[in-house]
Amino acid sequence: QVQLVESGGGLVQAGGSLRLSCAASGSIFSINSMGWYRQAPGNQRELVATITNGGSAHVRDSVKGRFTISRDNDKNTVYLQMNRLKPEDTAVYLCAAGIAAPTTWWGQGTQVTVSS
Repeated sequence: QVQLVESGGGLVQAGGSLRLSCAASGSIFSINSMGWYRQAPGNQRELVATITNGGSAHVRDSVKGRFTISRDNDKNTVYLQMNRLKPEDTAVYLCAAGIAAPTTWWGQGTQVTVSS
């Protein structure tokens, strides 16, 4: 089993920045892919960014140039740096991990609220 604990969410004004962290513990040797999803009220969950153990990273088009995903393998932690935040980025952000894709283990989520 893998446990994921997110931190770093909060309330920020539009144009501001936040950095989310996700610390993994447990059977972390099983993990190859980690990522961040988000879900806003009334919307489907959407994949925001992924990163593999080797550092191959991808972010969705709507956040390219503003969000960066990174990981510290020594700390078993993945980060999501979010800059130039917009009100439409408001959502619960969830960390996930898996073998081929980040879909097996999930954190509980952290709220990000961007005020206009």
